[in-house]
Amino acid sequence: VVCRCFLNFSDERPLKLHVYIYICKNVSQPSLLCDQVYILSRKCGLDKGLLPLSLSLSWYFGKLGRKDAERQLLSTGNPRGTYLIRESETTKGAFSLSIRDWDDVKGDHVKHYKIRKLDSGGYYITTRAQFETLQQLVQHYTERAAGLCCRLVVPCHKGMPRLTDLSVKTKDVWEIPRESLQLVKRLGNGQFGEVWMGTWNGNTKVAVKTLKPGTMSPESFLEEAQIMKKLRHDKLVQLYAVVSEEPIYIVTEYMGKGSLLDFLKDGEGRALKLPNLVDMAAQVAAGMAYIERMNYIHRDLRSANILVGDNLVCKIADFGLARLIEDNEYTARQGAKFPIKWTAPEAALYGKFTIKSDVWSFGILLTELVTKGRVPYPGMNNREVLEQVERGYRMPSPQDCPSSLHELMVQCWKKEAEERPTFEYLQAFLEDYFTATEPQYQPGDNL
Repeated sequence: VVCRCFLNFSDERPLKLHVYIYICKNVSQPSLLCDQVYILSRKCGLDKGLLPLSLSLSWYFGKLGRKDAERQLLSTGNPRGTYLIRESETTKGAFSLSIRDWDDVKGDHVKHYKIRKLDSGGYYITTRAQFETLQQLVQHYTERAAGLCCRLVVPCHKGMPRLTDLSVKTKDVWEIPRESLQLVKRLGNGQFGEVWMGTWNGNTKVAVKTLKPGTMSPESFLEEAQIMKKLRHDKLVQLYAVVSEEPIYIVTEYMGKGSLLDFLKDGEGRALKLPNLVDMAAQVAAGMAYIERMNYIHRDLRSANILVGDNLVCKIADFGLARLIEDNEYTARQGAKFPIKWTAPEAALYGKFTIKSDVWSFGILLTELVTKGRVPYPGMNNREVLEQVERGYRMPSPQDCPSSLHELMVQCWKKEAEERPTFEYLQAFLEDYFTATEPQYQPGDNL
C-alpha cells in the first residue's frame, strides 16, 4: 500500500492505490506477515500508509453483522473462547467483541460485548480496564477472562475473501470464450440444462449452468444478465460471466454443498434441528430483502434454487431467469414444468409477478425447510392445488413446527398481495426468532 505523502504527489495528480494480498504456495516462498501493521512512511498519520486493519489483524472482521458473526463463530471446529472483533452496528466508532461460549442450559452460543472508545482515543469494555489500542485489549483478555464469559482463546478463522469477479477484465466485459471454461464434474441435470463444477482458465473453481438450445433467447438473456451482474450481496450467488452463444453458459460462484433441496433430503441437512433451519431461512430472507430494495423480482423462489456452502451458508440462485424461459410447458404457467405449488395464485392465474408473489413462494420454502424437502401440498396435483388455494385452502402446520412459524407462513399466503409481509420484516423476524418469539422452544422428535 502506498500513500500520497510517501511519493510526494501533488494534489492535482490522480493517485491510484493498490492493495495486494500475497498467499505463498509453499513454505520456501516468502510471505507477508499479516499479523503486523506496516507503516511505509513516518510522515503518515495512522490512517495512511497502513495495511487495512482487516488484513493486518487476524481477529478483526470489519463490517460484519451480529448474525453473520454468530454463524462464523458457531461453525464446526471452533472451540469455546473463539472470538472476533467487528464494527458496531449501532454505535459509530465503537466495536463489538463476539465470543463463542458454552453452558449446560444453552449449549454452544455467542456472547457479544460492546467495546467503547474513550475521548482520549483508547478503548474499554468496562471502565475498570482501559487500553490504548485494540491489540492491547485483546492481549489482556487473552490472558484472563476478567469479567467476560471466558478468556479469548483463538481468533475465528476468516476463510478466503469472497470473489466478486473472475478478474479485472471480466468486471465490465464479462462475455468470455467458451474454451476458457473446463467442465469437470456434472452436479445436476434439470428441465432446461445441466449444472457443472468447472474451472475458468484452469485455476479458478466456478459453477457453470449450461442451458439447452432454445430455452431462452440469447439477446433477452444478455439484457437480463446485465442487471443480474450488478446485484451484489453476500446472500446471492454471484454471477461472474456468460457465454451468450447457444448453448448458453452461465458462470457463477461455486457452492460446494449443492442445492438446499438435495441438502435437506439426502445430505447433512437431514440431521439439522430447528435453530439451524430458521437461520437458513433468515439468510434467504436477507438475500430477498436486498432484491426487494433493488426493486427486482426472483419469480422462482424455492429450495431447488437456493445453494448451500460451508458452515450452512445459503445463497439465492437463478434470480430473474424464469421470465426468460420460452418452453411452452413452462410459459403456459399451468403446464407440467411450471412450479405451481410454489407460485402465488395471482402469478399462476394472471401472470402478475411481483415481490409479493416472491413472499408467497418464501412461505412455501419455509415448509420445505421444516419438512426436510417434502414436496408442498402432498397428495395433490397442480390442478388441485390451484383450485383449492383459490377457495382459501392453506397448508396445515407441519409436524413439530412451532405455531409462531406456521403463523408466519400463513401471513406469506394472504390472498391480497399487499397484506403479505415485506422481506425486510421476514428477515428481522427470523433473525430474532429464538429471542423474540420462542423463548420456551423445546425441540421435537424431528426438529
